[in-house]
Amino acid sequence: MDPDSVLSIGRQTLEVVGMLAGLVLLPALLVGLLIAMFQAATQINEMTLTFIPKLMVVGLVLMLGGHWMLQVLMTFSINLIESIPELIQ
Repeated sequence: MDPDSVLSIGRQTLEVVGMLAGLVLLPALLVGLLIAMFQAATQINEMTLTFIPKLMVVGLVLMLGGHWMLQVLMTFSINLIESIPELIQ
């Protein structure tokens, strides 16, 4: 196993993690930003006002995108496991 293959696997891993985390975190970030602007405009300082909508958005994203996320993770894992004999040589 040479350093190039290790770097390649590491790069692919970071790409998959970035895609999966970005799918969940970006909508939560946008909802949090919108609610923060609403709170700043109305001067309402309620912690649950930010938590509940973000939780609902994350749940909705996981329900809608969970199949795709699982597909990406399974494809990456299968490709990694199938490449083990080539990596050992």
